[in-house]
Amino acid sequence: MNLKPGGEQYMSLIIPKDYNPRLSIRETEEAIKYIRDTFQKEFGKEMNLERISAPLFVEKSSGLNDNLNGVERPVSFDILGIPKEEIEVVHSLAKWKRMALLEYGFSIGEGLYTNMNAIRRDEELDNLHSCYVDQWDWEKVIAKEDRTIDTLKSTVQTIFKIIKHMEHEVWYKYPQAVKKLPDEIHFITSQELLDRYPDKTPKERENLITKELGCVFLMKIGGALTNGKPHDGRAPDYDDWELNGDILFWFEPLQCALEISSMGIRVDEDTLVKQLKAENCLDRLKLPYHSQIVNKELPYTIGGGTYARNLDKGVAFGAMFNDSEDLMHQKNEYISKKQLFDATSIYLESLYTLCVEE
Repeated sequence: MNLKPGGEQYMSLIIPKDYNPRLSIRETEEAIKYIRDTFQKEFGKEMNLERISAPLFVEKSSGLNDNLNGVERPVSFDILGIPKEEIEVVHSLAKWKRMALLEYGFSIGEGLYTNMNAIRRDEELDNLHSCYVDQWDWEKVIAKEDRTIDTLKSTVQTIFKIIKHMEHEVWYKYPQAVKKLPDEIHFITSQELLDRYPDKTPKERENLITKELGCVFLMKIGGALTNGKPHDGRAPDYDDWELNGDILFWFEPLQCALEISSMGIRVDEDTLVKQLKAENCLDRLKLPYHSQIVNKELPYTIGGGTYARNLDKGVAFGAMFNDSEDLMHQKNEYISKKQLFDATSIYLESLYTLCVEE
């Protein structure tokens, strides 16, 4: 816990007892860059996404800023060259990405990803949350008939596979800082979670199920449950509350669930009106973004934010050495006999260490 001079609390920060970061600050920065570069390349390829640049701020009158839980205040200012317009630093790009897919001419099955930076002034600061947001945002065009749970689950499985692949990539360069991730992801709805732990808070429920299963996709977030409350807040004008969720991994050092991705199939013309009505904000239908959805001018999409850079490394397979030609997962990928034998020796030693040594 950090305190201002005089003892006033301004941030909740936990340093686990006997915590060993494994990497120096400089090595950590190098590893972050490596993960960012590698992940976005693999993510774009597997998901058929193209990288584009994204804005840091938008005009308030556009309706493009993310309202998050509906109470967070955006950072706002004016610009000399745009009189009588309030400018807001983005909370996220959830709505902007859908507009971009239309403007850039993306077709069904195609999508975009971008490095999203934002400021969230009302964020509760701790080990996992910052007022400065730095994440990958992505969005993909789908057909209306693909707005289904099956589409959502299939996409989640693909993202999970990519994250698991990052175990391999990280191990190639940082074998001293590996941590094994679960082998599968489990699906559960927020109502099923409430039924399972009726006397626990939403965060306690997340921690309990994630600790038990290792990795879960918690579905259907935003609508009221049988206790009259939503599991967590979700803006009513981007995710369909019946077709969204969070990917959670158990994070042993902090003994809590770590959200790696928040994602969902976006609202269509019907669910937008339904969810705005539930939140008493039908006035948003007058905004350009919302009008385009109601008039069926925007594509149907699925998307989210992916925080895979938060993963605590991974244990893995692979055989890329410092003198290897970097053709990993590319055309004409190969390995020499010497590298194969060296890799086999590493595997044997690793298996012995994991399975035999105390």
